[in-house]
Amino acid sequence: MKTRTLGKDGLKVSAVGLGCMGFTQSYPPYPDRKDAIETLRRAVDLGITFFDTAEVYSYGKNEDLIGEALQPVRDKVVIATKFGYDLSEMPDLTTSARPVSLSSRPETIRKAVEGSLRRLRTDHIDLYYQHRVDPNVPIETVAETIGELIKEGKVLHWGLSEAAPSTVRRAHAVCPLTAVQCEYSLWYRNPEAEMLPTLEELGIGFVPFSPLGKAMLTGRFDRDTKFDKTDFRSAIPRFQGDNLKHNMELVDYVKALAKQKGTTPARIAIGWLLAQKPWIVPIPGTKRIERIEENMGGADICFTTEELADIRHHLDSLEILGGRYPEDQEKMTGL
Repeated sequence: MKTRTLGKDGLKVSAVGLGCMGFTQSYPPYPDRKDAIETLRRAVDLGITFFDTAEVYSYGKNEDLIGEALQPVRDKVVIATKFGYDLSEMPDLTTSARPVSLSSRPETIRKAVEGSLRRLRTDHIDLYYQHRVDPNVPIETVAETIGELIKEGKVLHWGLSEAAPSTVRRAHAVCPLTAVQCEYSLWYRNPEAEMLPTLEELGIGFVPFSPLGKAMLTGRFDRDTKFDKTDFRSAIPRFQGDNLKHNMELVDYVKALAKQKGTTPARIAIGWLLAQKPWIVPIPGTKRIERIEENMGGADICFTTEELADIRHHLDSLEILGGRYPEDQEKMTGL
């Protein structure tokens, strides 16, 4: 597996990582624990070294799963997790997808670190993101707190998720960032306007989540697909009704590209991301080993300069309809 480096402090990871949320949340059905652990360990055998989880995913259960699975190979992998929610009052797990209360107060961060370390069965977190910007806590205060944790050896590198470029600059000035995580794919290209130039200027790595558009770009769905109410996509405007029908035009285009290059749509989507910058590391999420193998193959897809220009021209001509989050969650991003 090819590797890439995030940030100026040299965090080396596999060119394609693994987003682990779906093992326990948002995209049912979920594998049983034994099968999930087997899949995660097989991913390491195949060359994946970069695993992404978060405290809020299933309220600790996802971290616990990742911790058990990767404990035997802890020295071979990079584990990224996230803080930023107040878990002191647990919600009703049968009805709520995530806590409603953001919190990045220093005391909340320190409590979160200890919980994550325990669940992940480790003495350090390789890459620690603020999951969402807390408007009630200055980002400088967050950066100072993380700086203390880095000095203590509990955190090695840190980053931000779904933060505005201006916030990235302020945080980086206090405690240098290794990576920023935001959604980025063939069907969500907003980071190109300001985020990517900012990261390039500052020497910060970029970790796109949902690089396959929540599986849209794999070609699995059609214009009449209906998502079960337990599936997170059922609440996302982009996947609903006429929006979905319209947005399939992009999927058809990606399928055509895949056929032209003799590969799969997923590999086209991941290969395109990797071709944008050498410091971009996508983290597609899947629970199936055959999909992990397919996604890893995206690192072997090559595009000519002419092909990339043609793809960009075609993307610019397409309009994607519908928001990428339900309205209540869209408000929680720092963009």
